[in-house]
Amino acid sequence: MSTSAPTTAPPAHRPALTDQQLGELLPLLQLADSAELKVTIPPEHLRDALAALDLDPLDAQIRQVFFFETPDLRLDRSGVVVRARRVAGRPDDTVVKLRPVDPAKVSSKLRRTEGFGIEVDAMPGGFVCSGSLKAQAAADVRTVVRDAKSPRKLFTKPQRALFERYAPDGVTLDDLKVLGPIFVLKLRSVPRIVERKLVAELWLYPDESRIIELSAKSPPREAFDLAARLRAYLAGRGIDTSGEQATKTRRALELLAG
Repeated sequence: MSTSAPTTAPPAHRPALTDQQLGELLPLLQLADSAELKVTIPPEHLRDALAALDLDPLDAQIRQVFFFETPDLRLDRSGVVVRARRVAGRPDDTVVKLRPVDPAKVSSKLRRTEGFGIEVDAMPGGFVCSGSLKAQAAADVRTVVRDAKSPRKLFTKPQRALFERYAPDGVTLDDLKVLGPIFVLKLRSVPRIVERKLVAELWLYPDESRIIELSAKSPPREAFDLAARLRAYLAGRGIDTSGEQATKTRRALELLAG
């Protein structure tokens, strides 16, 4: 694919984080395990972005993402995300995520639990801190979904305990319904200026809309340096990041529930 920059308008200026936001962000970074910088590209610029980043869609890893929720999205409103994922060529995996979370209030026992991590996700104009307990799925995701079995079968004992602690009153894993799947195409590259793995995820929604999210991870102490590198790289490629930033999970839940 061509590496030439897309012929789009130059990105409009986005306001930097306010002093208040910086005051909230710095303590989170000090207590987090990792930082991930994200930016979403509007669908009308998708083709240009892939060309500018020299990403070949035929190199993509295929994924299926399933969410488990109540019909009225009570988990989402309570800051809990329950998800299972099928990945081509890899074992199925699951996650129970708390978002937002205050790392100062997370117990030391949970911090020591294998597979648990706290991450700060930053995007133009904002950020959120989340805690995720990830594991290899305890059962075959396709079989559980196909046979309408309880989602409980997919999650490990520590994941079930975390869900029971933070789920809304009266909601159990057995109550949750399958939402999905969402098909996702994942591409990776390591631009020299960024010096870290740049991931592009193309989410294909059931209403035929699409979102492409670019992301890069780093240790928390390197987050600001990575942000500067990533911003320079995208600007140099003419990629417009000035549009409204979309949360891919929230959009998926709203579309699937609807």
